[in-house]
Amino acid sequence: MIKQEYIDKASVLIEALPYIQRFNGQIIVVKYGGSAMLDEGLRQSVIEDVVLLKLVGFKPVIVHGGGKEISKWLTRSGVETKFYDGLRITDTDTLDVAEMVLGKVNNELVSRAESLGIKAVGISGKDGNLLTAEKNEPGGRDIGYVGKITDVDPKIIYDLLDNDFLPVIYPIGKGKDGQGYNINGDHAATAIAKALEANKLAYLTDIVGVCTDPRDPETLISELYSDDAKKLIDEGIVKGGMIPKLENCIEAIEAGVKRVHILDGRIPHCLLLEIFTDKGIGTAVMNSNEKKYYRGE
Repeated sequence: MIKQEYIDKASVLIEALPYIQRFNGQIIVVKYGGSAMLDEGLRQSVIEDVVLLKLVGFKPVIVHGGGKEISKWLTRSGVETKFYDGLRITDTDTLDVAEMVLGKVNNELVSRAESLGIKAVGISGKDGNLLTAEKNEPGGRDIGYVGKITDVDPKIIYDLLDNDFLPVIYPIGKGKDGQGYNINGDHAATAIAKALEANKLAYLTDIVGVCTDPRDPETLISELYSDDAKKLIDEGIVKGGMIPKLENCIEAIEAGVKRVHILDGRIPHCLLLEIFTDKGIGTAVMNSNEKKYYRGE
């Protein structure tokens, strides 16, 4: 007698089939950060998700941060961590530590991916002139070597994808004079997704998604159009740290990315649950031409 649990597993695979067919060959950019980078089990599940996406026909690209790990190493090095307007003030010593730590994290992610049987390559925004940046001075304040992206040349990513590699990218860019800049990971992922004309962009965060009441996860908005996202900001329904995340979503949608997902990276296999099931778990932001195709809406 076949056990019900095996039949249930087969049903899950069948449920995923239309999504696999729909997105086969499509580029998905995954912004990897938050708690999912710190917990060993979550770190493994994220890489497993990305590897599975690749093996079933997606073309995934990982863009990762490492802010908490950078802070830890700065403390060990006796360098004080300071922030302004949510951005890390980055002097020469801080930039050196940030680049070292991000490179270390990058190598570890590449090794994990390759241990699961695929080819992966780690690069920074400096490589192949991927991310050109200039000094970011919020409110006219000089906060050091913090960059804002002025140009993205995705050729190196296309070359890797065409040769069946998983690109794993960390957000250190450089100016036209060769100066390195520390770039916000969300901004880097958004810019890269735009340049690649990605079908999907997924942010792994420490929140359940967009909620009308951030204290109540039951108020999660599963899907919304970018115009509705703007209204949530304008009407003050979305506040605080969610505003820049939604603004990144809107920016990506307006540049041609079809769907942007805000996911709770603390949930194991959140990428697979969002992309391959009828229910989903986070918030999907889309342009007005896209159809709401799951969750019974």
